[in-house]
Amino acid sequence: MRFLVTGGAGYIGSHACLRLLDDGHVVTVVDNLVRGHRGAVDALRAAGGARLAFLEADLADTATLERALRDDRIDTVLHFAGLTNVGESMEQPLEYHRTNCAGGISLLQAMKTTGVRRIIFSSTAATYGEPPQSAMPLTESTPQCPINPYGRSKLQFEEVLRGECAALKESSPLAAIALRYFNVAGADAKERVGEDHRPETHLIPICLQVALGARPHLTIYGNDYETPDGTCVRDYVHVEDLVDAHLAALTALTPAQFRCWNVGIGRGYSVRAVLESCRRVTGHAIPAIDGPRRAGDPAALYADPTAIMRDMHWRAQWTDLDRIVSSAWKWMRAHPRGYA
Repeated sequence: MRFLVTGGAGYIGSHACLRLLDDGHVVTVVDNLVRGHRGAVDALRAAGGARLAFLEADLADTATLERALRDDRIDTVLHFAGLTNVGESMEQPLEYHRTNCAGGISLLQAMKTTGVRRIIFSSTAATYGEPPQSAMPLTESTPQCPINPYGRSKLQFEEVLRGECAALKESSPLAAIALRYFNVAGADAKERVGEDHRPETHLIPICLQVALGARPHLTIYGNDYETPDGTCVRDYVHVEDLVDAHLAALTALTPAQFRCWNVGIGRGYSVRAVLESCRRVTGHAIPAIDGPRRAGDPAALYADPTAIMRDMHWRAQWTDLDRIVSSAWKWMRAHPRGYA
């Protein structure tokens, strides 16, 4: 098959591209390199050779997207491009809606013009907002009430996809799937690509940066949440399991249908539990200090993956936290400065 992968130079997108290339597919990456990395593109070229094409472009450039879809004879779009920092979204809501919703609409317009009608969208558990603890684990029917611009922008694009799939009088209806996932962690088992955000805001790589000496300590944002140890609880899904979920979803794309699944391991780990795991894996003390809560952070979010397990026979293979952390640690030790 021939795929267009938006955000393919980023963390999750680069892992998805590697799997597609390893499986013999042809991949066109579209990334503006604002958050993605040329080093990731280089790794993809090394893996895919002539089957990998890279286009440095923004989602807002509809005409360029049209050319890529048409000229590269794309069958299916995997849409990872977007802004994902909750705290940043509270400070820059306009930019988050412009990128995550308006950018997605530009992509859909290019797809419609060129007749490409299959898309899998990288959505998020942040669309559920801050459900009560009694609602855990979250199912696909949990009400979506996002509490930050990041979650709202992703939910808005889900609604755009839903409306486009339901549009009347379409000779070539859209087939769309949204995968709502939780905290993604880990790295490619062969250490070809990994997690490198600038600035880094994800818990596991921050802990590992402390272990490497790149940071003096970890700051725990909030220790008074209504959770067993007072710190936020999240579901950590390994990036390779997440890629497996996308490949499984390809078989479920159905014209004129919008479908969604949660992707997670079905249990949550607290910030302190992750910190202790990183200490065990690295053998480093990893100093930590307590800080104030961050705006827009729910106390706990973790998935009920029953639906995706039932419908697409997907099941997380990486469920041990120490094993997930170990894969991230191997990448970071081999690339202490990321792609720099």
